[in-house]
Amino acid sequence: MARSPRITIPAYPHHIIQRGNNRQATFFAEDDYRFFLECLRQAKAKCRCRIYAYVLMTNHFHLLVAPSEIGDLGRFMQSVGRRYVRYINANYRRSGTLWEGRFKSAAVSRDEYLIMCSRYIELNPVRAGMVAHPRDYRWSSYRCRAMGISDRLLDDDPWYAGLGTTPEERRETYRQWIESEVNEREWEEIRQSTQRGRLIGRETFQKQIEAMTGRRLMGEARGRPKKPAVSAVEKVL
Repeated sequence: MARSPRITIPAYPHHIIQRGNNRQATFFAEDDYRFFLECLRQAKAKCRCRIYAYVLMTNHFHLLVAPSEIGDLGRFMQSVGRRYVRYINANYRRSGTLWEGRFKSAAVSRDEYLIMCSRYIELNPVRAGMVAHPRDYRWSSYRCRAMGISDRLLDDDPWYAGLGTTPEERRETYRQWIESEVNEREWEEIRQSTQRGRLIGRETFQKQIEAMTGRRLMGEARGRPKKPAVSAVEKVL
């Protein structure tokens, strides 16, 4: 059966998941994580993409990436994947594929769903039982967005930028959001939408993209995610 064309919407963020082949490890040492981040930096500059959030797990990674034009996202992922595979094969004297087929992705609306996806990404190590808190995991965007540790890979997304008038206000609001109660339905919505290549956002957003693309993309009815209980967030967009 032919695969459906991937949905890529210029200037909108996309939640991306790429897993190791047969869910096998893709990162084996600290240098591997560092090299992968450098692959992301180079691909970002080359392919005109913005990176809002990321986490590198043992056998997969998540990204929140906004391409500038149609085709940029595919070129970005191709650049990262090929360069990293060459590095792994050369350093570990292996051959063959590293990734499990093509990457999964879902376009995300630029509202509270955007920060919801960031939380989903950055809490991966906590849900996997690797750390007790996302600040304890080195290979994610959390320490930059919530703690102010410099990370030249990242851009401020439209939602994060409105969390406060100063960097510290934004970090504090973001920390509270990350630590607020999570609705399990939100996790499932992100997971299923990304796996199926659908959309993550309100019904109005989904209908707008359906009209734009001429494709039926809406899944089952879903609830609106709970907003952070912080007044600064209400001022965004």
